[in-house]
Amino acid sequence: MSYWYLLTLLIALSGMVLLDWRLRLFFWRSARRATLVLGLGVVFFLGWDLLGIGLGIFYRGDTALMTGVQLAPELPLEEPFFLIFLCYLTMNLVQLARRALA
Repeated sequence: MSYWYLLTLLIALSGMVLLDWRLRLFFWRSARRATLVLGLGVVFFLGWDLLGIGLGIFYRGDTALMTGVQLAPELPLEEPFFLIFLCYLTMNLVQLARRALA
């Protein structure tokens, strides 16, 4: 059991939070709206993952970098953290693009 991938995701997520805090992009711009958008994005992609797992399209590969903990069959513990990071990164990039184009 290794925590490297989870640790990497948490460090990357911390970077997103620091960027957001420093530039007031997403949560520090409107916490209520950001929570709703991030939550809906994560729920959507978790549903997508579960559908793909159910259809036999997605599966968890063996790797020494992950904890081995599964939240559901073929759904590793690290997946929700990855999805949170992915959605947070996207929203920070959207806000940065809006600023750049304004």
